[in-house]
Amino acid sequence: MGAEFVQLSLTPLLIGIFAAIACALPGNFLLLRRQALIGDTISHVVLPGIVVAFLVTGTVSTWPMLVGAAAAAVVAVVLIEIIKRVGRIEPGAAMGVVFTSLFAAGVLLLEQSDTSGVHLDVEHALYGNLESLIWFTAEDWSSLTDPRALAGLPPELFRMVAVALGVSFLTVVFWRPLKLSTFDEGFAGAVGIPTTAIGLGLVITAAVAAVAAFDAVGSIIVIAMFICPPAAARLMTNRLERQVLWSVAFAVLSAALGYVLAGYGPLWLGGEHAVSAAGMIATVSGIILALACLFAPHRARVGAPKGT
Repeated sequence: MGAEFVQLSLTPLLIGIFAAIACALPGNFLLLRRQALIGDTISHVVLPGIVVAFLVTGTVSTWPMLVGAAAAAVVAVVLIEIIKRVGRIEPGAAMGVVFTSLFAAGVLLLEQSDTSGVHLDVEHALYGNLESLIWFTAEDWSSLTDPRALAGLPPELFRMVAVALGVSFLTVVFWRPLKLSTFDEGFAGAVGIPTTAIGLGLVITAAVAAVAAFDAVGSIIVIAMFICPPAAARLMTNRLERQVLWSVAFAVLSAALGYVLAGYGPLWLGGEHAVSAAGMIATVSGIILALACLFAPHRARVGAPKGT
């Protein structure tokens, strides 16, 4: 049983957990800034990036697709900030304009170029392949100390660990300017904090985390982790520091419990086949949010939390 778990379930479970953390951390600040749907925006704008990457490289391999998707995501968040500030419109409207326009541009590129006859793995990027990220070279728990076995770990694990650590590092380093500009942008600007750069850096960081997670876990988990853990955490406390910790705890719980229920839940209920891990993880995160809405101590609170 232990050997089977290490080979088949350990790496997908860890990848799901690190992806959830990488999305939940910036999700706290996006939620408070009323930009929580940035993950949904990115899931729409990856299409033109993927198509352009194919046109430039002529291949459908993972890294060109990820680079193209990341570039499209960065362009999208820059456009959102420009439209929001120049046009002085609500952030949700700016997101809607950008993601519909870029998604339409991707569809036009597909139809008007030779890529329409090529299998561009857009569906793979949107739904992920978490269940297939198996550690083939593992034999049992001793493989964790075997260099040859470790060399066979799925590359998605290293990518998500690096991104999660990077997002955590940036959150700690820029904690004060993020906190001040989120709760009082006017005061933050008055004390010399570059609020525009901080806001742009936040959405670009979120875009990088989302795109890095697409190939492994898909946009279903990305969108859920940007919104559900931070929203549930928002109902648990009125302090930002505790909210961030709660959101990470909810993200880890959602990923771990969701993955286990996807694989074993149907069997426990008499079924023969597992269900989508991405779908179950998102479902568990939604259930946690629903429970927080019903029973959390600050569920009736109105207004922004005191970030003290």
